Amino acid sequence: MPKKKKVARKDAKKSAARRNPKVPAKLATSIAPWLSLRGGAKAVEFYKSAFGAVELFRLEDGGGVVARLSIDGAEFWMSDESPEHYNFSPESIGGSTIRIILTVADPDAVFARAVAAGAIEVYPVTDEHEWRIGRVIDPFGHHWEIGRPLS
Repeated sequence: MPKKKKVARKDAKKSAARRNPKVPAKLATSIAPWLSLRGGAKAVEFYKSAFGAVELFRLEDGGGVVARLSIDGAEFWMSDESPEHYNFSPESIGGSTIRIILTVADPDAVFARAVAAGAIEVYPVTDEHEWRIGRVIDPFGHHWEIGRPLS
């Protein structure tokens, strides 16, 4: 009987390896937002200009853009909206259902850079609730809270 258990485990491992041959042995769990918007190419340029984002991946197909971006190692995805897949931009739904918190060492500088790149100030950077934080709306309708903990 023990021999059968060993074989079963080996078979299960082989099966998993066949399903996911490139999965690293230890993959960290993470959550990365995916922003749906209009004007994907312009959005990539805005996020580069406003937040210093770096493109990690980009796919352009039929006028739409899908991109994976990183702001100092914090990754997020974005793409042109695709209503046929139930992915709507804030412009289509008349607002945003999420706020993104961008934690940075110097929120005042990043906030000013975002506004200079075209973001709209919702409220300025202030100290509140043990955070130095301010809020902007990017040109595509997504809300960004830019801040850092005070302690």
